[in-house]
Amino acid sequence: MRLNPTHNPKRRSWVESANAEGCEFPIQNLPFGVFRRKGTDEAPRGGVAIGDAIVDLAAFAKAARLRGAAREAARACAGPTLNSLLELGRGHWSALRHALSRALALGEPGWEARKANLSAHLVPMAEAELLLPVAIGDYTDFYTSVFHATNIGRMFRPDNPLMPNYKWVPIGYHGRASSVVVSGTPVVRPSGQTKAPDAAAPSFGPCKRLDYEVELGFVVGAGNRLGEAIPLAAALDHVFGVVLLNDWSARDIQAWEYQPLGPFLAKSFATTVSPWIVTMEALEPYRVPAFRREAGDPAPLPHLFDATDQSEGGYAIEVEMWLRSAKMRDAQLPPHRLSLGSYASCYWTLAQTVAHHASNGCNLRAGDLLGSGTISGPEPGSQGALIEITQGGKNPVSLPGGETRTFVEDGDEVVQRGRCARDGYATIGFGEAAGLVLPAKLSTGV
Repeated sequence: MRLNPTHNPKRRSWVESANAEGCEFPIQNLPFGVFRRKGTDEAPRGGVAIGDAIVDLAAFAKAARLRGAAREAARACAGPTLNSLLELGRGHWSALRHALSRALALGEPGWEARKANLSAHLVPMAEAELLLPVAIGDYTDFYTSVFHATNIGRMFRPDNPLMPNYKWVPIGYHGRASSVVVSGTPVVRPSGQTKAPDAAAPSFGPCKRLDYEVELGFVVGAGNRLGEAIPLAAALDHVFGVVLLNDWSARDIQAWEYQPLGPFLAKSFATTVSPWIVTMEALEPYRVPAFRREAGDPAPLPHLFDATDQSEGGYAIEVEMWLRSAKMRDAQLPPHRLSLGSYASCYWTLAQTVAHHASNGCNLRAGDLLGSGTISGPEPGSQGALIEITQGGKNPVSLPGGETRTFVEDGDEVVQRGRCARDGYATIGFGEAAGLVLPAKLSTGV
């Protein structure tokens, strides 16, 4: 791990809300996003979350009299996306993070003057509209949880649930970047073509088996040239940070259309991400060994193996999904938690997925999004999708107030949350990736 003063658990901020018990955005976090003030015609711009406030980065660059790489990085956040910042690379990202940490720290020499100078450039979170933080050029979704892959495979292939290539190669599919939306964006129930087992022909209509998938999304920073691979040892230098990601899935549409080329319309209607990107540098204290493979599993091929990645290539990021129905909202009942899992249980590491993605010379670009795939663990309650939790709809989930669910219904709001916690270090959060499901909009086809 590469720890530095920004990770010091004793560091406190003069932004008092950042020091509160349970705060997701303490000074040790400092995630990046894009915002504008609600109800105004202000141009969107980059900001950093600290407690219940947002640092306006363009204004901060001037007020704090930044120099060098930190100044360049802050200025790159003046536009409506963070892509220009991502292109600058790890050195610039780190320089800005260190400058922010010093400027916001309580008790450091001159902190009173910095507070007086910078307080005017803090925007209350409650007064801000949070936007999609990057312009996403490409979106690839992986399948890194062996437990999810096995659970899904067992439903369709009881005698051979795991495909023979799974433990050799990180499996992924190319998703739809244009339908990635920020948390809070309503999700319209998709319509599509399905075929019942006893039907002579398929039919078209609203999805009846709408599901979510609890994932993480990794935002690519500096990319690679077309035709040049990314070595595994350098893979994390190409990743800026992490968002929560819900890969909405229409299971009935998926079952009919996915063979032989894989997911298409069952996945392309919406993908929800959280608005704050937690940087890879902020996640350094929460690195753990890579998933321990079972005896007899094949060793990774050379382009997917690195001793450091095996010793600390995992990340202990907890992810959970909550659901609140329309009836629960009317009764003022809180959301009900459906699952709690950890990214540390995934078979393939982040570095392995990045290195494999570029191993054929594919050029990753700043702002590209890489999904982890559904994060499911071996324990009951750690399954990251309703199709697993309900065994394909056979075992409904009971909700407070007497309702049950096999799949997501209209009016349901699903809320994904995440955090990192480790003894001796600050606990940091990711915000939310939330979406309210609206009824399908049927087309006449005319």
